[in-house]
Amino acid sequence: MTIFLILLSLSTFVAGQLLLKMALNRLEEAGKGDPRRRPVPWIFAASIFTMAISFFLSLGLLQKLDLSYLFPFQGLSVIIIAFSSVVFLKERLSGTLIVGVVLITAGVILVSAS
Repeated sequence: MTIFLILLSLSTFVAGQLLLKMALNRLEEAGKGDPRRRPVPWIFAASIFTMAISFFLSLGLLQKLDLSYLFPFQGLSVIIIAFSSVVFLKERLSGTLIVGVVLITAGVILVSAS
């Protein structure tokens, strides 16, 4: 059950970040005069809602688990967000970003193995 809550916390954090970026992209495009890309309030609301869920799940998990156990899972969010932004936001990964993701992945593995 604990691993499920950790993954749910991680998933809601990633979803909140992606939704917020989508909402901000639409806001910027609307500001440039594209009427088809007007801001959609439900995207902002959904991002706040999912981030709030993630926050409260993280608080609950911190009560139960050692920070040294929980923190490596939080490090995975960087990796998931990087690749999710390519899929959902059509962003491009630079070589430097890929190297950084690989190093973070190695760090998460090393910390969680100890």
